[in-house]
Amino acid sequence: MLITDPFDGDRLREECGIFGAINASDAAAATALGLHALQHRGQEAAGIVSFDGQEFYARRGAGHVAENFSAAGAIAELPGFMAAGHVRYSTTGGAGLRNVQPLYAELASGGFAVAHNGNISNARSLRDDLVRRGAIFQSTSDTEVIIHLVATSRYPTTTDRLIDALRLLEGAYSLIVMTPEGMIACRDPLGIRPLVMGRIGEAVVFASETVALDIVGGEFVREVEPGELIRVDFDGRLTSLRPFGNHSPRPCIFEHVYFSRPDSVFAGRSVYEARKAIGGELAREAPVEADLVVPVPDSGVPAAIGYAAASGIPFELGIIRSHYVGRTFIQPSDGARHAGVKRKHNANRGLVEGKRIVLIDDSIVRGTTSMQIVEMMRDAGATQVHFRVASPPTAHSCFYGVDTPERSKLLAARMELEPMRAFIQADSLAFVSIDGLYRAVSGAGRDGARPGFCDACFSGEYPTALTDLARREGKLAQLSFPVEKVA
Repeated sequence: MLITDPFDGDRLREECGIFGAINASDAAAATALGLHALQHRGQEAAGIVSFDGQEFYARRGAGHVAENFSAAGAIAELPGFMAAGHVRYSTTGGAGLRNVQPLYAELASGGFAVAHNGNISNARSLRDDLVRRGAIFQSTSDTEVIIHLVATSRYPTTTDRLIDALRLLEGAYSLIVMTPEGMIACRDPLGIRPLVMGRIGEAVVFASETVALDIVGGEFVREVEPGELIRVDFDGRLTSLRPFGNHSPRPCIFEHVYFSRPDSVFAGRSVYEARKAIGGELAREAPVEADLVVPVPDSGVPAAIGYAAASGIPFELGIIRSHYVGRTFIQPSDGARHAGVKRKHNANRGLVEGKRIVLIDDSIVRGTTSMQIVEMMRDAGATQVHFRVASPPTAHSCFYGVDTPERSKLLAARMELEPMRAFIQADSLAFVSIDGLYRAVSGAGRDGARPGFCDACFSGEYPTALTDLARREGKLAQLSFPVEKVA
């Protein structure tokens, strides 16, 4: 029986990743390489669409980038000097090849391809209205709503039709759009989802993270600003448009905690340095007498280094991770069903035996994995296991492109701190405060009136309207502070 690795089931999934290149002699090859660097953001499927000046070409498939674009001839099927690619986990719409991006459609103005990172929180409402007006959908993805809105807009140019469509959207999006005229990259007015711009010689590239620019040999130019559209034509001309007015940016703070690769730069800050600083804040806020600081690999490593440096407790790799366990595996027997964590993590017994351990992890979601890791440390002979978390309690679901469980399954939504500690069976449990998290990533505490990040998964304060959620619940979504309207 093929099942999902239980360790992955107790993690927040990393949304999606997008990459695009225009005026590149090997655009599809560069895009495939960029997607390799973004593989951590989505491992269910990958796709690339290219354009050679006359025709659009597409290749999509389930699984990793290497499974779809490393075989001989795969890139040869994608000729042209412009290409966009996408890696995904399913958030809105679910899995299935019909939802694998970039999505492509033939509009009256010609071909139109779009790669989308994020989630449209009023997609169901928009879709229902479009269907009533005669639209026929080929996927269940919220991204296809954007295509239909562009197709039905009455504005004369593709750029104006895209802007017209985006004015109707709620939620979060970073988009890379390809048309016969060139490439458009844009970001939602609050900048919730990331997007950066770079260059490879004369080619312009866009990516979800700076690490993708590094991997393809590109030079980082700048972030695509919140609410900005950057249009690039085949003569290399760049045009920056800001059609949505000025808003206070709210980039997702969980990019610093977990989603981005540590060798990326997000919101002007090294992700690695931010995670070490979070660990330092955690050590100051929640000290404990112990012999070793042990990270839960790999995401807990930078925070554990910061915790060890601030506390003076030695850092050690008390858990060793196998890098050869994929997201799925064959379950050989019922008895092995409880060994899911050990397939991926194993205690370094000679190091932890007889020691008081501080375990550092990036987050607690359902709590089952945390409980199993604590048990593993005790089985290896640790005398005390203190659990420290490099983010505040995740007590609210995300509606902006992160695949979180429903709120009733989040441990922090069901329990206060002491019951959580008892559930995971640790000797003590502490989370970094939301002020401490802000100090670590931005140098100042959280301004409750104007938070500098989207932190709704911790605070429950959603920065946009949530129309589809309100419809499902049969009431208006209750927001904790006023929402800035898109002009």
